Amino acid sequence: MDQVFGPRGMVSSERLKELSEKSDLRGWMQVVSHLGAIALTGWGIHATLGTAWVALPFFAHGVLLNYLYAGQHEFSHSTVFKSPGLNEFFGRLFGFITLHPRDRDQIQHFAHHRYTQKWREDGELYRPTYTLRSYLIGLTGFWLVRRFPGMIIGAAFGGPTEPYVRGKNRDKVILEARVTLALWVAIIAASVAFRSWAVLLYWIGPLAVTKWAHQIQNLIEHVGMPHDANIFENTRSTRTNAFMRWMCWNMQYHTAHHAYPSVPFYRLKDLHHDAFTANGLKPATMTYLGFQIAVIKALRDKPEAEHPDDKVWVGEGLTRTAPAANAPIADKTAA
Repeated sequence: MDQVFGPRGMVSSERLKELSEKSDLRGWMQVVSHLGAIALTGWGIHATLGTAWVALPFFAHGVLLNYLYAGQHEFSHSTVFKSPGLNEFFGRLFGFITLHPRDRDQIQHFAHHRYTQKWREDGELYRPTYTLRSYLIGLTGFWLVRRFPGMIIGAAFGGPTEPYVRGKNRDKVILEARVTLALWVAIIAASVAFRSWAVLLYWIGPLAVTKWAHQIQNLIEHVGMPHDANIFENTRSTRTNAFMRWMCWNMQYHTAHHAYPSVPFYRLKDLHHDAFTANGLKPATMTYLGFQIAVIKALRDKPEAEHPDDKVWVGEGLTRTAPAANAPIADKTAA
C-alpha cells in the first residue's frame, strides 16, 4: 500500500522514499528470529511434558504464535522483503497459522487503512459499541477463536458477506477459504490416523489460550480515539520495551504506520522521529497497562455509546512537545 494518509508536509517525499526502501537482510532477521523463538518454545513444551513446568513454554509458545499476525500484517503490506513472492508466501503461511487467511485479511486491512474510524466502512474496527462486560469478553479473545472457523467455513460455502469484499476479491476469498478448509480436513485426518495430539498441543491449544495477549495490541491502537478522518487524531501509538517491539514487529509505532503504510516495520522508529519528534509533536501514546486501566475505568463510568465519538475518551490525543515553525498539526483533508 503506497498511499499516504498523514498530513502534508510532515515528511518530505525524498525522505519518505528513503524510508520506504526494503531490506531483505532485516526482513530475514525478523522472520528467522521469530520462527526460531517459536521452535525453541515448542522444544520446551516437548521437554517438559508430564510436568507442571510445561505451562511456561506452553504460554510463551502461544504468545509468539499469536504475534505472528504482526508479521502477516507486514507481509500484506509487502514491506518485509523486496520480493513480492516471498511476502506472499510467508503471508499465507503466517495467515494459516494464526487462522487469518491472507487474502481476506489483506482486503479487510486495506479497507481499515483507507477508512480508519469511518465506522461502517472500516474493515476492522466496525463493531457494536462496548459496554464494560463486552469489552472484557473481547479482551479475552476467545470469541475470535470461536468465530474464525465459522467465518472460513461460511466463506467456503456461501461466500464472504463483508461489503468491501466484491468482484474478483470475492472469488479469491472463496477459493482461499476452500483451500484452507481442505488443509484443515487433511490435518485432522492425519492426526486421527496417527493418534497424535500435536496439533492441539503445539498449535491450536496455545494459540487459543493466549489470544488475549494479541488483543492487548489490537485494542490499544484505536479504542477510545475519535471517529475523525485525520490519522494523527484517530490512531494511538504504544510506549513499551524493546522485546515487545520485536515481537510485534514495531507496530507500537502505529500512528506513523497508519500515516505512511509503505514504510517497512524496521524503519518505523525513524519515521516516528521524522514525523513527530522532529516536528515537536507527540502522537496519542499510552502503555499497555495504562490503557487497560483507563478504558476499564471509562467503561465502568458509562458505556462507549455515551462517550463522545468525536473526541478522545481514553488518554490524550496528539500534543505539541516543542515549538516547530513548519509543523502542520492537522490537515482534515489529508486522509
